[in-house]
Amino acid sequence: MSGPVIGINPPHLLLRPRVALPFLLVALIWGSTWFAIKDQLAAAPPAWSVAYRFAIASAGLFALAAFGRRGFSLTGAGHILALAVGFTQFFLNYNLVYQAEIHLTSGIVAVLYALLMLPNALLARLFLGQKVTARFLVGSLIGLVGIALLLVHEAREAPPTGLVGLGVALTAIGLLAASVANVLQASAAAQRDSLVILLAWAMLWGTLLDAAFAWVTAGPPVFPDSARYWGGVAYLAIFGSVVTFPLYFGLIRELGPGRAAYNGVLVPIVAMGLSTLFEGYRWSVLALAGGALALIGMVIALRGKSEPLAGRP
Repeated sequence: MSGPVIGINPPHLLLRPRVALPFLLVALIWGSTWFAIKDQLAAAPPAWSVAYRFAIASAGLFALAAFGRRGFSLTGAGHILALAVGFTQFFLNYNLVYQAEIHLTSGIVAVLYALLMLPNALLARLFLGQKVTARFLVGSLIGLVGIALLLVHEAREAPPTGLVGLGVALTAIGLLAASVANVLQASAAAQRDSLVILLAWAMLWGTLLDAAFAWVTAGPPVFPDSARYWGGVAYLAIFGSVVTFPLYFGLIRELGPGRAAYNGVLVPIVAMGLSTLFEGYRWSVLALAGGALALIGMVIALRGKSEPLAGRP
């Protein structure tokens, strides 16, 4: 029988395939979704765009569960958890994001969402008993400086023209809602159910809430005749939701909410990179410095073994 090899350190988290591959894939996809969201705001009421997105996405996840022959059943506690995640993540968070992008550029909202690791780490410490290590704090401080530089850069490049204070407030509340959903996914209760099935029900509950909210605030459904609009909805639903959320919530269960949220640090950098390729975007010294510091902070914060989640064997 072979024992552990002494003197060999485990590879960095970002070099472990089960972490690195979903981490990068989610960042690549979510880095592109901000453009699609902004593109939809003029075609239909934002609330209906959210409802359409998650109606398609929930159907996709139920189809994925059927393909995996997992069944669709949840325990009573599982449905309560799914409803809580549906309300915070797929209703409150996304409706606030879409509304925030009326007043702020997509780049600013994306950079603000890179701050998700802070409430995630604090709520995980408070409710799950996860430690906030000195390394995580140092990395986060460095990352915050980088995020601040990116935020200044985005504000200079595309100054917001709407109600800036309202846009920031909507983003902050949406950020907190997303953080609550992230921590719920990392709880011991969430480990008892299949991730795909739990997410499918959470999206279904969220869709019902989205549709009710849209009907009350924006009237009956609006169906734009634009193929570009529906192509964007399909992309956000399939790639931006069905593919990414199981991967991202799997990272939460693997790394914990604080470290998994560092994925959001990559998202605005990916978005800026895509803009460079397809829109002729040019990087400034401020953007380069901000991106470099954000990445350095991420590497420091993710370095080493993650703390086990409360309730995990």
